[in-house]
Amino acid sequence: MIHIAWPWMVLFLPLPWLIGRVLAPARAQESALFLPFAATVAADWTPVMRAQPRWRMLLFALVWLLLVGAAMRPQLLGEPMPVPTSGRRLLLAVDTSGSMATQDMAGGYSRLQVVQEVAGQFIRQRKGDQVGLILFGTRPYLQAPLTADLDTVGQFLRESMIGVAGPQTAIGDAIGLAIKRLQAQDQSGKQGEMVLILLTDGGNDAGLMDPIPAAKMAAAAGLRIYTIGVGAAAQQGLFGAGGNTDLDEDTLKLIAQISGGAYFRATDAAALQNVYAQIDKLEPGAGQSQWYRPSSEWFPWPLGLALLLSVPAAWMRERT
Repeated sequence: MIHIAWPWMVLFLPLPWLIGRVLAPARAQESALFLPFAATVAADWTPVMRAQPRWRMLLFALVWLLLVGAAMRPQLLGEPMPVPTSGRRLLLAVDTSGSMATQDMAGGYSRLQVVQEVAGQFIRQRKGDQVGLILFGTRPYLQAPLTADLDTVGQFLRESMIGVAGPQTAIGDAIGLAIKRLQAQDQSGKQGEMVLILLTDGGNDAGLMDPIPAAKMAAAAGLRIYTIGVGAAAQQGLFGAGGNTDLDEDTLKLIAQISGGAYFRATDAAALQNVYAQIDKLEPGAGQSQWYRPSSEWFPWPLGLALLLSVPAAWMRERT
């Protein structure tokens, strides 16, 4: 695609004709003290020029046309290409232990199903960021590496199942895996702020790494952790405690505090939506993907041709 960068330069096209019409030869001679080329231009474009050979007039006109064309900066635009963004590197760590099958956050839906729906909407809004997914239970797994392909990450989240990583909850190991993946990207030259959003409905009861030392390692690596505790609020009833009594809120709060993040509690689907909306404000996305079209300048071609034709034009004028 051909693009003209400075189209307004076309206004200079009638300039030689205007000079020839406005400046009389005598006036041109007087102005030569201040504008040496004015006399030459005026002489070549006055009515006297009409008596000259037509091909000579066409040659001078062609040279001027090429000069104006070069001044307009014609460019050849290539195909649009994405611009790399410097957005956040954001990992979602989602608990898939057995307790996530509990249906206490929305009618007829398990905790994991509610998370899949709400977190999926959050992922789709992270334009310009790199997003990855960790599923953890007894062990953590990197389900989706950090990528700008948000649709694929959302699909992996929708396909996650209860118990896929074991029935227990290894919070510390999930944080450790997030640190490992982000540090691996640092070594490959990837840039951008690092954020982990860890969602669970229980306490750490599996894994090799304790959550608090893991949080300290995350803080040293520059990784902020936002923790989310899900499940209905614990209530004391006639038949004992109900709701989510396994959630270790104290540990989740301490993890967030150590790493510079924040802790949120979500007892239903609406509360979980509000949590992700707050995180979206605290860690705003980079915005829509940006594109640019590479361009190559074409002005040297008409400029070079004008200079080439000006040599015989000047030679012929000297002979007359």
